[in-house]
Amino acid sequence: MSTYAIIETGGEQLRVEPGRFYDIRHFASLKPKFLGSNTKILIYRVLMIHNESIINIGHPWLKGAIVKGRILHSHLKNKITIYKMRSKKKTRRKLGYRQNSARSIVDSIFLNGKELYK
Repeated sequence: MSTYAIIETGGEQLRVEPGRFYDIRHFASLKPKFLGSNTKILIYRVLMIHNESIINIGHPWLKGAIVKGRILHSHLKNKITIYKMRSKKKTRRKLGYRQNSARSIVDSIFLNGKELYK
């Protein structure tokens, strides 16, 4: 696909294309009562848009650029285990946590009110 955007969400930068699925961590409110299936989202933190041979770069974000999408469902990622051990001291510590994440799909990319790709 020749149209893509680089967005900032969840503390990371993602390269998104219309019609593809992405897992977004640390989304605004990952509680199931707020995020049902097919919840529409608008992302305004767009760093760059590439459309055919034209590249638009923001400083730090592009004005008038919007990425529209939907949240399909929220879920927990696999458990990460942290194990700390000090040898010869009989000290062991085992921790673990699961991170909230949201599976989303990008529907379209807009720049200055004009849809670049649907």
